[in-house]
Amino acid sequence: MSRNLLPVLALLCGTLFLFLGNGLQGLLLPVRGSQEGYSNEVLGLLGTTWASGFVIGCFVAPNVVRRIGHVRAFSGFLSLICLNVLLTGILVDQTAWLILRAITGFCTAGTSMIIESWLNERATPESRGTIFSFYISITLFGVVGGQLMVPFADISTPILFMVCGILYSIAALPTTLSKAASPQPLKRARLDLPGLFRNSPISFVGILLIGTANGAYGTLGAVFATRAGLDHSAVAAMVSITIFAGAIMQFPAGRLSDTMDRRHVLAGLSAASALAGLAVALLRPTDVYSIVILVAIYGAAANALYPIAVAHANDFAAPEDFVKVSGGLLLLYGIGTIIGPTLGGPVMSFAGPHALFAVTAVAHMLVTAYAIIRSRQRAPVPVEEREAYQTAPTSAGPLATPESLSLDPRAKNEATAEMKEAS
Repeated sequence: MSRNLLPVLALLCGTLFLFLGNGLQGLLLPVRGSQEGYSNEVLGLLGTTWASGFVIGCFVAPNVVRRIGHVRAFSGFLSLICLNVLLTGILVDQTAWLILRAITGFCTAGTSMIIESWLNERATPESRGTIFSFYISITLFGVVGGQLMVPFADISTPILFMVCGILYSIAALPTTLSKAASPQPLKRARLDLPGLFRNSPISFVGILLIGTANGAYGTLGAVFATRAGLDHSAVAAMVSITIFAGAIMQFPAGRLSDTMDRRHVLAGLSAASALAGLAVALLRPTDVYSIVILVAIYGAAANALYPIAVAHANDFAAPEDFVKVSGGLLLLYGIGTIIGPTLGGPVMSFAGPHALFAVTAVAHMLVTAYAIIRSRQRAPVPVEEREAYQTAPTSAGPLATPESLSLDPRAKNEATAEMKEAS
């Protein structure tokens, strides 16, 4: 294993610091914004603008990299991210934060795509699975580690924003100082909505709704916890345990989906997510233990949905179309994360902070209903003809880019097809 990881160890270290910064900044902004008295609508828009910038970056960043090269583009994107987070700590103004957050989302897409293309270039057929697994794990632990830094300093001061800037600066070093040759140009993002729907209607609709629910919670979960009276340590613990519970749930849920109709698994997990969300929305718990337990159940079920929906879509797609289908669904998920916080903020202002989980519950109930309907309209792919489930980027962590899918061992079929066409 160490032999497989040594060639990309520096890149993986840079990835860790990049996502430590992302995790810290992603939790710090809504908590500090709540303290400053920003409305739920504005706090929701912090997630909307970031996700919008990220999705746009997936389309535009490859052109930037093609023009100026990987190293210059990576340095430029990270410099802008670092500048933005420092300005966020200085300019405590909601309009400035929204603009800076959109730019940060765009640049995050660019840096992530460049790192992923570098890892893909250095990966061999034997090491691809190991590198892919470590990459997903590092992004997950990076985000959680960043979130857990929030209680260690006074959020009313610029200290944590400065720490975040330091983390981003360290993230730049392994790549900018590397002597490795630049990889191939980044792949252009593709989004064929009619084709995605024809291939798998439940994956299309389900992933849009899953993105809506995850986007609402991912942006406004900390706002809910703050409004519910939790201190900063409890807020960080609640948000982090959601991610860990989702990561742990990947394996049993995935194995179950390998042995039965994946749509039934989607329906069951969505129903569990909806019930946990409704329990928070209707019972309105205020003590930290009840909130953390219910939110952990919610996170375990909700964060296991995305990779199962992707696996179901790929059951009906040609093996060589894995990157095209999965990349399109990834962008569709990103669109959902734009919708979620935009809806969640006004609902929380109208019905109280616990109503955030009413938004997620409605989305998950719709997934449950549609999964059941579709399971009666189309037969599943026989178990022996399916490709085995594998966890996917974005399953329990941050948004991923279409470039990350080239690292997935399941992309080997598409690479083989492209080589045959070229020859």
